[in-house]
Amino acid sequence: MVGNSGSGKSTFSRALAHKLGYPHLELDGIAHQASWRMIDPGEFRARVGAFIDANPTWIIEGGYELVRELVWSHAQQMIWLDPSRFENMRAVVWRTVRRSITREVLWNGNREPWSNLYSRDPDKSVIAWAWVKHPERRALYNHTIDDPRWKHLTWTRFTSCKAASRWLDAI
Repeated sequence: MVGNSGSGKSTFSRALAHKLGYPHLELDGIAHQASWRMIDPGEFRARVGAFIDANPTWIIEGGYELVRELVWSHAQQMIWLDPSRFENMRAVVWRTVRRSITREVLWNGNREPWSNLYSRDPDKSVIAWAWVKHPERRALYNHTIDDPRWKHLTWTRFTSCKAASRWLDAI
């Protein structure tokens, strides 16, 4: 499962994993260690590889380049959540505000930093990251669909959260 930050990957993939009874791995939960320290690249690949090896069926969500080839080479289907930039930004802003106010614990004890709400630096704000990365992610996945290395993948692209929800409800 791929898409921009705030596109609904975590919510959708958890619901899909629950419906299908598949194990689910959220790559953010491995990548972001305590105090927002990024995991060692070798350890990241090893942990993702161990999850894949331990489970004949699975749902992995996230688009980290470090593990993209590993995950995609073992995947059969790719679900791409690709809402409009407006819908994506509305969702990521709302999610960030909610998490900041409630001080929701994310991965490994991390909480949304307040800088997410005001920084224009994509390295310090998930909101700025989502804004900058939206066209980049769209271009990347559009290009990847036609890449011969990934011809074994069946792509399902949802351009709105409503379309993704209807598809999930139909399963």
